[in-house]
Amino acid sequence: VAALVALSFSGAIGLTFLMLGCALEYYGVYWPLFVLIFYFICPIPHFIAKRVGDDSDAASSACRELAYFFTTGIVVSAFGFPIILARVEAIKWGACGLVLAGNAVIFLTILGFFLVFGRGDDFSWEQW
Repeated sequence: VAALVALSFSGAIGLTFLMLGCALEYYGVYWPLFVLIFYFICPIPHFIAKRVGDDSDAASSACRELAYFFTTGIVVSAFGFPIILARVEAIKWGACGLVLAGNAVIFLTILGFFLVFGRGDDFSWEQW
């Protein structure tokens, strides 16, 4: 239960950084909220690989490696999106920094979720 509370707290911190990058009066542009799409699609390749891949304990499988590749592309895109918005001056660089900080916290929270609840024991993410 403590891990779940810690993960929800860190997720709230990450979303707070994202909202501050959008809603502060000095920034006032809500384009960075499109990174929420990346947050939602980030775990999808892992879920698909878990379902499609075999249940053996092999060190590597093609399906799992492809899921890592797609997940890495999604995460890199989420970090690149606010930088591109700042380069074309759609958002200010301060908002970009807040969104990047929020990205780091959120993606570490997602990673922590899979490390804590993805072991396949009695209390796993499959129960959710």
